[in-house]
Amino acid sequence: MMDGFLYLYVFILAAFTGYEIIGRVPVILHTPLMSGSNFVHGIVLVGAIVVLGHADSTLEKVIGFIAVVLGAGNAAGGYVVTERMLEMFKPSGPKEG
Repeated sequence: MMDGFLYLYVFILAAFTGYEIIGRVPVILHTPLMSGSNFVHGIVLVGAIVVLGHADSTLEKVIGFIAVVLGAGNAAGGYVVTERMLEMFKPSGPKEG
């Protein structure tokens, strides 16, 4: 039972830490930061899958499942943001000349 509380504590601590870090990034740097840190989202997703694999109780499995879903959404969102950012730098029409 104590392991479940430890996992929940780590999850809540990671959520607050992530919120504080991202909340303090200036808007102009947020998109390049997201695109440059997609590998971190993948590591978080792998960690969530490992924790879910070691879950014993139903509560641990629910929390692990939520972590996997949020990690996957975060990784996919990072790639979507990167793609949109790169689209802004492509020429919009044919060159004249």
